[in-house]
Amino acid sequence: MNRTRHHGPLIVGAGLAGLSAALEAAKAGAKVLVVTPEPLLNACSSAWAQGGMAAALTAPDSAALHAKDTEAAGAGLVEAVAACALTDAGRETVEWLAALGAPFDRDADGGFVVSLEAAHSVPRVARVGGDGAGRAILSAVVAAVRAEKLIEVWDDARLKALSQDADGRVVGAVVMRGDRLVEITATAVVLATGGAGGLFAATTTPAALKGEGMALAARAGAEMLDPEFVQFHPTAIDVGLDPAPLATEALRGEGARLIDGQGRFLLGDEADADLKPRDVVARAVHAARADGRGAFLDARTAIGDEFPHAFPAVFAACMRAGLDPRISPIPVMAACHYHMGGTAADADGRTTVAGLYAVGECAATGVHGANRLASNSLLEAAAFGRRAGRSAAQEVGGGRALAADISPDLPDAAMAELRTAMTAHAGVVRDAEGLQTLISLIDRLQSQHGPAAVLLAARLIAQAALDRRESRGGHYRSDYPQTDGVAVHTRVRMPYPAALEAAE
Repeated sequence: MNRTRHHGPLIVGAGLAGLSAALEAAKAGAKVLVVTPEPLLNACSSAWAQGGMAAALTAPDSAALHAKDTEAAGAGLVEAVAACALTDAGRETVEWLAALGAPFDRDADGGFVVSLEAAHSVPRVARVGGDGAGRAILSAVVAAVRAEKLIEVWDDARLKALSQDADGRVVGAVVMRGDRLVEITATAVVLATGGAGGLFAATTTPAALKGEGMALAARAGAEMLDPEFVQFHPTAIDVGLDPAPLATEALRGEGARLIDGQGRFLLGDEADADLKPRDVVARAVHAARADGRGAFLDARTAIGDEFPHAFPAVFAACMRAGLDPRISPIPVMAACHYHMGGTAADADGRTTVAGLYAVGECAATGVHGANRLASNSLLEAAAFGRRAGRSAAQEVGGGRALAADISPDLPDAAMAELRTAMTAHAGVVRDAEGLQTLISLIDRLQSQHGPAAVLLAARLIAQAALDRRESRGGHYRSDYPQTDGVAVHTRVRMPYPAALEAAE
């Protein structure tokens, strides 16, 4: 194994959260090393985000109202202090990105054009070119990173382990570069490894994102928060692709309607019926497909001939699949879209383990609760990513790294089996029998292939889903359809190498 010492923070992941952290750490004077397994802009959910960035940008709106909507969507599990920290930073974050060159849509007076998405009280989602926000925003951030002399990027390095000293402090990481392991010692490690969509057969996220950062943080002793809460997007385009293309929620904000194969509305006749929280809409889509009625997004009247320039990414995805959304409804399915749970972290990214930070989708800061409000994810990535970068820049490191355990990879056939089981048993609708079947599969795969990080990530989600005997937000149990009167977080710590157990 090769070894290298980096005199500054190590950031694992190059989406919006990781690169925002890198820029702020460099601004604070730190030397920053960013490691990612793919070239910048590749294999990260930030670049795929269509809707935009939620922020209070207009006179009828306010950070307080944005926080209120965030809490309402989160079904009792949003941490109010974290939500206020997020929404208070809304305008500042959008303006910071705009100053970097993010080309947000503007009105004639130079103000930000905002759109309405589900469960928002008012239009507040800043967009780029209709449905191109993620790639445009991240492209501007990437350009700033490439211009910053204090930031070095390795775009061929995949995280394999976290390194700790005798006190348990995280003091670096082991990455795979090509066929060679490299141990990097750093003053702090910022995990920005994305979500866990690649654990599911039906997903809208890059399949490479399998929750491994969360799993390795758990192995290092970090607390996990609410790992059972997974958001399923109701309008993934069902044309047999893996991952599934996304039909942004903004289409429904503009009046597109969900219908079955007979043209009947899935959620009712009301004009805003399709703008209910995502978990409600996802279950309606799931039920229509399970009943054999089919589920389609009809944008023929609401968007029609405007489709090519109003929503170019969705239009292109449909046309590549031989479907013209101007004349035909779009077949849709509910697919894994976002992981609300993850590594417990505060608004500065600090986890329960010294030297370890977590930002973006791999973190659980309490701002999303049981159900993320649409377009809050890009805001969290940038706003809390910046805060984490400033904090990590102040770290001075720890002791000598102990030998790290390197997890095996799961063979492709076993990974496919896991993904199919996760969608079947830990998907939109769950029950005890299915979750126990899933956990038994994880046990078998681990006995056959060893303690792969993806198996621990799947186990964290499945076990917490089995243990939560209620339905709340994105977690729906058909055998426990009620919602308990008191909302309680799931907090899990794994005293490595013992089995999972609840933190005190």
